[in-house]
Amino acid sequence: MGTMPKPPETYEAFIERYPKLKEAWEKIAEAGKDGPLDEKTIRLIKLGVAIGAMKEGAVHSSARKALVQNISQEEIEQAITLAAGTIGLPSTVAVYSWIKDVLDKKDKCCQ
Repeated sequence: MGTMPKPPETYEAFIERYPKLKEAWEKIAEAGKDGPLDEKTIRLIKLGVAIGAMKEGAVHSSARKALVQNISQEEIEQAITLAAGTIGLPSTVAVYSWIKDVLDKKDKCCQ
């Protein structure tokens, strides 16, 4: 598994300004990992939650982290298609465009 991608500059500025929120966020993230699920399953669930909540930034972040965890493009795309019945086709297409943002950047940087 590779190194997690660097967070966006805005996130870095926010947590620098509010270190107690950063600390609380890290504790929440750590507590959520307690249990039998492996890292791949956790990442795909987090991606699915971000998709269902229609949180573009969280979808981008989860997709970037998934790629670093060697989760394939096909597996990421299946998570999107699974959401279609719940969030509807227009929302699913929007999510697909957000995932393509991440995949296109990966393709450009790593060719």
